[in-house]
Amino acid sequence: MRTPTTRCFALVPAAGSGSRMGSEQPKQYLSLLGQPLIRHTLAALCASTRIERVYVVLSVGDQEWDRHDWSAFGDRLVPLFCGGASRADSVLNGLRSIADHTAESDWVLVHDAARPCLAPWHIDALVRELIHDEVGGILAVPVADTLKQGDSSNHIAATVPRDGLWQAQTPQMFRYVMLKRALESARHVTDEASAIEAMGLRPRLVRGDPTNLKVTYPLDLHLAEWILQHREGNE
Repeated sequence: MRTPTTRCFALVPAAGSGSRMGSEQPKQYLSLLGQPLIRHTLAALCASTRIERVYVVLSVGDQEWDRHDWSAFGDRLVPLFCGGASRADSVLNGLRSIADHTAESDWVLVHDAARPCLAPWHIDALVRELIHDEVGGILAVPVADTLKQGDSSNHIAATVPRDGLWQAQTPQMFRYVMLKRALESARHVTDEASAIEAMGLRPRLVRGDPTNLKVTYPLDLHLAEWILQHREGNE
């Protein structure tokens, strides 16, 4: 049974434009199986019994959010219109906004808005492995492909040993106060674990799987659609 010192909250930064998708519409609102992409992401988080509440950080000028009906999620889903210029800024602004509703020791699971294939077992594995950890950690997948380092003219400069290399995913799970302090000190990181690492700490790697993909390019939408349809067909 959970205690007040082990509550988990989710924070979803969704203030970006997703320019690599080649669309004028922000990536998080692109259609996926007839719903905004971000709805699949938020539905997975809101359905988890491990998570008390889900906060989604939107840009101050977001005009798309209110065009959709989010009432099915009730008060488990809370929009925060305080997004920043970068991911780190958005997460930090979100943490500051929920300060009155969280304790320093509460866990925060930061998850990419563009990872709509998050499954219950991903969340369960992460929380189970980290709930008593001193630092926290992230979902990740061991690198399977051979890695090549390229030079300025796109020729192979070296083959990089893949032993011990992992591909970072989300959620990334850290204590509220630790994550807030880390991001206040490291504002130019591309994920939360990097900010924690900059404090001299070593987050744990919790093995996920490739189905928890991030939609970055147009083809990724089709892959996400296939994963979700395949998963539903086997439930």
